[in-house]
Amino acid sequence: MAYTRTTFPNILGHQTREDAESGAEYLLVSVAESLLGGMCNPDIRMLGCSVLAPRCEKETLLRPCRTACEAARRRCGHAFEGIDMAWPYFLDCDRFFASEQEGCYDPLEGLRAEQDAEPVDSMEEAPPRDPATTMQFTYHTHAQMVGALKRVEERCFDVARTYSVGRSTEGRELLVIEFSNNPGRHELLEPEFKYIGNMHGNEVLGRQLLIYLAQHMCSEYQLGNERIQTLINTTRIHILPSMNPDGCELAVFGLPDNNYGDDDDEEEQGPRYESWNTGRNNAQNIDLNRNFPDLTSVAYSRRRQKRHRTDHIPIPDHFWFGKVAPETYAVMKWIRSIPFVLSANFHAGDLVVSYPYDLSKHPLQRNMFSPTPDNKVFKLLARTYATAHGTMSNGDPRCGASRTDGPRGTANGAQRSSIAGGMQDFNYLHSNCFEVTVELGCDKFPPEEELSSGWQENYEALIEFMEAVHGGIKGIVKDEEGNAVKGARISVRGIRHDITTAEDGDYWRLLTPGVHIVTASARGYSRSMKKVHLPRRMHAAGRVDFVLQRAAPELDPQKEEEEEEEEEEDEEDSHDRFDPYNQYERYALVSESSPSREERAEKPWWWNYFVQPGGPAPTWLLKHH
Repeated sequence: MAYTRTTFPNILGHQTREDAESGAEYLLVSVAESLLGGMCNPDIRMLGCSVLAPRCEKETLLRPCRTACEAARRRCGHAFEGIDMAWPYFLDCDRFFASEQEGCYDPLEGLRAEQDAEPVDSMEEAPPRDPATTMQFTYHTHAQMVGALKRVEERCFDVARTYSVGRSTEGRELLVIEFSNNPGRHELLEPEFKYIGNMHGNEVLGRQLLIYLAQHMCSEYQLGNERIQTLINTTRIHILPSMNPDGCELAVFGLPDNNYGDDDDEEEQGPRYESWNTGRNNAQNIDLNRNFPDLTSVAYSRRRQKRHRTDHIPIPDHFWFGKVAPETYAVMKWIRSIPFVLSANFHAGDLVVSYPYDLSKHPLQRNMFSPTPDNKVFKLLARTYATAHGTMSNGDPRCGASRTDGPRGTANGAQRSSIAGGMQDFNYLHSNCFEVTVELGCDKFPPEEELSSGWQENYEALIEFMEAVHGGIKGIVKDEEGNAVKGARISVRGIRHDITTAEDGDYWRLLTPGVHIVTASARGYSRSMKKVHLPRRMHAAGRVDFVLQRAAPELDPQKEEEEEEEEEEDEEDSHDRFDPYNQYERYALVSESSPSREERAEKPWWWNYFVQPGGPAPTWLLKHH
């Protein structure tokens, strides 16, 4: 501290130095740097010391300034939220700090003076990058990841926003950061894009890359990078770095799945590398990439039906009576709530981009090439990432039994390794979204010294794949009076997979270059058909609007096929249903009310460190006490 004299009793009423140093308050100040992952250091320590060992001038106790406390809480509140800890009571800005009128001092004044005192040798010197967007090529704990994303949001508040799609089994937030020139709302004709990382908790490179991507996009946007600015101004981008934070904490930092136990053994510190498969599943031991509804089997069962479709397949009721992970449930709701166009999820164990289907069409589900109706589109999307990657398209590492069916670096998922209940198949068969799976390398858990090279290898591919959302066509479907037609079907001749219009009647249809016959249709309207030519090397989606006319009842072409119409209506109605019997909500309610859950809710992973034998329990550390 900048002063040399203190006085007791201190501001908290501790009578002696020994009293102050024996309390949980002093312990928290001592470990704040490591507990918060280096965030808000030394701000929290200095604020805490100004209360525990206050400044003494002319035999009078001088309180720290309330404005310094409030500024620190704005900067650092999210760091405590990230570890599910309450803001420390002894840093209550109203109780223990004073206003300037009352007489106070700023305990962080010397710190700020040091930060501001940077020599400037030349006016041409480039401005320093903000620490909020500086990449640190080390593995992030969940708290550090949350803090990094929150700092990006604060730094780029005009184009970035964080929001939660739910919580993991152990209560960790599934935090998304969004980039858009109007964050928080869907804009007409602006496509929605998403990246998902860390679905398997021990496959950690994707999680780190998405944290770096968020930091990079913020800093480059502010530095005037035209490519990044154009991307953000024309696209709504959603990034979920960790879908399985519980598994990741176990894989990286050795924290047990049940972070709330009373085991007194000291946990091993630092990253753990010895167990290859530790943390793959979530805290319920569920493989999240096998936990989605198996709609691919439903699509295969319809192949012999007349006019069968492979889009917007409803979730079978029996799915809800199985074990649905909270992470899966949250992401399913997220997919249904936003009209996503394109997506990628990140894994490791191979170096390849795989595309649907993931489930083989072989009767015994043996690995077999199993294409979707949009196989040409998916192969183009997979090549986009693979060819932009530093090494993916140059060779085939064949980490396991991987096989490719075309250019190096791309493969059909079912041909590589057939699985049921995968996320990319669910995206394609239940929503408008086209998703691929990016395997980032043979090493599921690369050493920290390789994180920088991993970023360099993937950076261009990450950007180019986001730009690919602007391929194909887009437009608005309206009626004769200019009203948007929600839920209209956009069909392409020769492709048995339709997409539907969003709330405002807008749509996006990814297509390969060439000539396509596109039809717009909706219940109660006549069909409208257009011939579309998409030249190669288009940098923006072609604009194709439709105006639908009301069909006279006797001329309505769908009247000729009443049975098929009724089947389609029933399917559309059932597609809109989500957990119709509230099975998941009942299951979650029982879990929340169980004694073990209540006990765990009171004991976060850091709790035992602050509990001292014979002393009062520091319940002020608990957010929900």
